[in-house]
Amino acid sequence: MKKLLSYFYLALKGAGMGAANIIPGVSGGTIALITGIFEKLIDSIKSFDLDAIKLLFTGKFKSFAQHVNLAFLISVFGGALISVISLAKLLQFLLENYEVQVYAYFFGLILASVYFVGKTIQKWDISVIIIFIIGAIIAILVSVLNPAAENENFIYLIICGVVAICSMILPGLSGSFVLLLMGNYELIMINAVADLNIKIILPVGIGAVGGLIAFSHFLSWVYKKYRDQTIAILTGFILGSLVILWPWKTAIINEELSAIKGEDIIEGYTRFIPGSLSADVLISIALIIAGIFSIWIVEKLAEKK
Repeated sequence: MKKLLSYFYLALKGAGMGAANIIPGVSGGTIALITGIFEKLIDSIKSFDLDAIKLLFTGKFKSFAQHVNLAFLISVFGGALISVISLAKLLQFLLENYEVQVYAYFFGLILASVYFVGKTIQKWDISVIIIFIIGAIIAILVSVLNPAAENENFIYLIICGVVAICSMILPGLSGSFVLLLMGNYELIMINAVADLNIKIILPVGIGAVGGLIAFSHFLSWVYKKYRDQTIAILTGFILGSLVILWPWKTAIINEELSAIKGEDIIEGYTRFIPGSLSADVLISIALIIAGIFSIWIVEKLAEKK
């Protein structure tokens, strides 16, 4: 019963990662980091090596499952998959009708994450501080890039899968936002997922699986060899991503491309501070506080555990 309950909690953490990955600006890796499963997740993914393949194809399924920590991965990715499929339409509705409120909650979530992730750094020396600043600058620069046009080319979709999955497991770098910059966010994360469009999902999945296994080896090595520096740059990424998540912004529409496509093509945002404390602004501020409080609860539960 205790083991079953632990798998359920892992599935909930995976569901949190899945939900985060749908929102442009929020990283599933951030959720993995603040819920304490990031390092184990990376190590489990990178265990898909030649030994794992050998065990699988020689019929040693029990040894294979232990080697790759299969129960852990099924729990986490199962929860993430269920979350993505079930929440795609809901989040589509919320983003269309309550965009400011959704981003306000996630702004609070990520703002609190900067502190709780950063405090796990054991020693703040000059190299750690510089790397933290570099991480924040990179994330801010990414946030001001202009989105590309939508592209359904098979090879481009594979590349989208590779790039998105690498950023999805990196705390602070949003896979969904990267897809937004590549022009394929709505095509992949909203339309294809909601409609289960295999023609789109298959090449993205191929890129995601290959990219995930390859990137996890590098990330695991860096994390173990340069732990504080790795956490510092990830914390910088998280801090810089707050620019993307700022709730109050106005979309800049590319009129020329919009006329060609027949729909609004966003090429950037103008961010602003609300001029008055209206009911909507107060609700959004309350949701920012709720986001901060949510991370505080997760941290306290983790400490208790």
